[in-house]
Amino acid sequence: MIISILGGAGLMGAGIVRDLLSDRTIIDITRIRICDAARSRMEELKAELGDERLELVDLDVGKADVLSNAIAGADICINCVPTLLGFQMAIFEAALAAKVPYIDLGGLGTYTVKQMAEHERFKAAGVTAVIGAGADPGMSNVICRAVADQLDEIDSIKLYWAAELVGEENPVLVPPYSVSTVLAEYAHESTQFYDGKHVTCPPMSGREYLDLPEPWGHCEFMHSPHSEQLTVPLADGIREKGIKEFSWKLHLPHREHEAWVGLVKAGFGDFNDPVVVNGVEVKPLDVLNKVINRNIERNRDKIPAQDSHEIHFAIGIGRKDGKPATARVEVVVVPDPMYGPYVDACTSMNGSIAAQLILAGEKKPGVWAPEEYFDVPAYFRELEKRKFRISSSLT
Repeated sequence: MIISILGGAGLMGAGIVRDLLSDRTIIDITRIRICDAARSRMEELKAELGDERLELVDLDVGKADVLSNAIAGADICINCVPTLLGFQMAIFEAALAAKVPYIDLGGLGTYTVKQMAEHERFKAAGVTAVIGAGADPGMSNVICRAVADQLDEIDSIKLYWAAELVGEENPVLVPPYSVSTVLAEYAHESTQFYDGKHVTCPPMSGREYLDLPEPWGHCEFMHSPHSEQLTVPLADGIREKGIKEFSWKLHLPHREHEAWVGLVKAGFGDFNDPVVVNGVEVKPLDVLNKVINRNIERNRDKIPAQDSHEIHFAIGIGRKDGKPATARVEVVVVPDPMYGPYVDACTSMNGSIAAQLILAGEKKPGVWAPEEYFDVPAYFRELEKRKFRISSSLT
């Protein structure tokens, strides 16, 4: 099988490449096209991994012919190009034109509604697309499906993600993923599902405090723009169970959370509106990225070793066999040597899992969110192979 990974030398793309080359793979891969604009990063990755199946493709997603050639003839296209660059729909449409199955990692739900609206076109063309197939969204959607499957009737599902860092406090702000994504999570309105309909909620609203096991402890969660709340309450097998509430809330590590709140208060949440400095028009995001990256490079020797712990969980309230019931499913990711070469093992490994399960099974043409496409037991088996800890309860 031939796999094209667009943005394949980026942080998430490189992680997907690593997982596809591991002994965890369930499909026969003959070639992996690493398609990226950064030739030097592609060459470094290929030299490091040293696998003859890796093919380097210079990519300019703004050029239709170059994009088409990167996708053509592949068995699946994995889109890891950052969503906020604005090329999501062009890549999505290019996969349809080439009749190549497609997945992406989501991106705050920016294009989710537009993509889902193309379901019938993809279905008629016999092309499969699964959107938002990383960790959150992606694995989180499958967790919600696992919760929903335990209940006969659903009143609400609440979805949470919390991260915490263990070790000496870091004097340097190191973003957990792209700065634009973090700022958008803190500064932008979100769509949640309340009273049986989608509603718009202010940034950092819906504050909720939960006591979790260590190392997370007492956590403050907040609404954040994401795609799960756009698809899960409308999914077959969930919608008809009467769901009236679905929310997604975020908790980043405690001290880093304070830093991001401060940056939003300082005005960096409006990262697309330029400002004029000494007669030169610049974007705040460009300035912030440069400053953060410079600070990281200048103080790299001061950055301590820290272990990242993640917990992804959903709580469903409803009824089972006519009696009130609460279903809870959680996935915990704790440090492991397996994750050492990855920047974000959870996201990239889940992207790899999604692509492999699509290729290994009978494809369903159309545009799908993960909760409607993947079989929960099969998906969870892949998580367990990667040492993700899964627990489930019904009370």
